[in-house]
Order: sequence, then structure tokens, then C-alpha cells
Amino acid sequence: MNTTLDTNDPFWRTVLERRSIRRYTDQPVPRVLLERLLTAAIWAPNAHNRQPWRFAVVIGEKAKHRLAQAMAERWQGDLQAEGVAPEEATHRTRNSYRRITGAGALVVGCLTMAEMDWHADPQRRHLEWVMAVQSTALALGNLLLAAHREGLAACWMCAPLFAPDVVRQVLSLPADWQPQALITLGYPAETRTKTRRPWQEVTVWR
Repeated sequence: MNTTLDTNDPFWRTVLERRSIRRYTDQPVPRVLLERLLTAAIWAPNAHNRQPWRFAVVIGEKAKHRLAQAMAERWQGDLQAEGVAPEEATHRTRNSYRRITGAGALVVGCLTMAEMDWHADPQRRHLEWVMAVQSTALALGNLLLAAHREGLAACWMCAPLFAPDVVRQVLSLPADWQPQALITLGYPAETRTKTRRPWQEVTVWR
């Protein structure tokens, strides 16, 4: 721990104590609380201030189960196509299904290129898309910190990247919304401790 940090300061406590939590209680997440998290998300830094992020909030039980089931079926097929044994594929997808359906709420973070710059050069077009990805990730990072500050637990799942068409279809999202991540949210039913490599190990000074 960096002893120069004031660990009693609410900001540093939020940053240092946040963890990825995968198990939640049955307590529902109030809509007003979800709206506060989305407010934190939209104030993230972003490329050109185009705010390319889009959010699908899933709170209905039927909708959660439909999404989890459809994504599990796609993943099961992908795993078996890669040679994973059927029983192992089923084990993995069942765990994912439980994680999604056990959450009090889901936030699917998406991006749109509708208002980003267009470039004739393919490389520059790709970089513009990368900037939209980075912007969306920053927004979801804000959301995760806000969730912890508000007493919620959360976990980032990358699964929508592997089944964007499934996510769009199940949630009836606009065609230009590109799903990037699924954030599970709820009141924690577990605690987790993690460490980080010291910043000195991953930093160079020039």
C-alpha cells in the first residue's frame, strides 16, 4: 500500500476497496440507484466529446433469463466447436447463466459510431472505433466505482463481445449499437480480496 494515500478519504476508499463480486442477495436494486450509476457513467472522459456509449438496463426477470439463456446457447456451441468436451462446456455455460440471472440488475454497455468521425483511410477508421471502445470502457469504469460507492457489488463480463448479434436481438437494440460488456449488479452475497502489482513494476519514467 502506498502510505502517502489517505485511506480514510472516501475517494481512495472507493478506488482501493472495489472488487469484482459475482454472487448477490435477492434484494432488488432500486431504479433511482441505477439512474445514479448511469449519471456517473455519462460523465466519463470520451473521444471528441461525442459520448458514443449506449446502455441497456435489464431489470425484468424474464428478460434476464432470456438473455442468459441465449448467450449460454451461443457459448455452448462455440466451446464445442473448439473441441471442449460437452460436459465441460455445459459446466461453464451454467455458471455464466447463474451469474447473469442471479444479479439484481444488468447493464449492457454498447457503443455507436453514429456521431464519431468518418475517415476514408481504413486505419484511421479503425482508430476512431478504438476511441469509441475506450470511451465506453471509461464510462463503465465510472459506473463500477459508483456502484461500489453506493453499496452495490458488480462484475464486468466480456461475453457480449462474442455474441453481439444475440444480445442485440434478445434486447431489441438498435442495429448500430455494438455490445461491449455486461455489468452484473446487486447487493453482495460474498466478499473478495485481491491484490495489485505495485505501480513501480508497471511504470517507466522518462
